[in-house]
This record gives sequence, C-alpha cells and structure tokens, in this order.
Amino acid sequence: MLTLTENASAIVNEITHQPGLAETAGLRITTEDSPEPAFAVSAAEQGEPGDQVVEQGGATIYLDASAAELLDDKVLDAAVDPSGKVEFALGVQA
Repeated sequence: MLTLTENASAIVNEITHQPGLAETAGLRITTEDSPEPAFAVSAAEQGEPGDQVVEQGGATIYLDASAAELLDDKVLDAAVDPSGKVEFALGVQA
C-alpha cells in the first residue's frame, strides 16, 4: 500500500484541511490515459466508489483502482518550491 513521508502528510493536511472543506476531504490520485504511467492529483471532497483509501499522519489519499495497483510499493513525498507550488515525487518503499 502507498505510504507517505512526513512532508507529504503535512502538505496534504494543509491542502485538505482548509475552512469549509468536508472532514472527508483528501487528495485523489488517478491514472491518466497515456503510454507511460502518469498520474493526476486533485483535491476531492471524498473518494469515489472503488477507491482505495490511504490515511497516514492525519492525511487522506484516495486512489483509483489503477493508481492503487501501480503505487502499491511506492512512497509519496512532497515539497513546496520557492514560488509556493507543491511538487510530488514517488520513491520505492525500502
């Protein structure tokens, strides 16, 4: 199952715990239709039917079935660049 670094958990929490968002809010990762594996990340009020739910450090990630399979042995990291843009990176679990 996908795991999150402390940085990723903190950033996901910051994104999804804004005033006015539902308690079920999280990031949703879906696969994109392309020759190489590609993912789309978006804020979501809740998961979709069939999504795998990853909860770690108070952060919630929803994965569509294909993303869940592809990310099963991965670690999600995140950082904020100098311009304030969030960047996500994937690594292999040790």
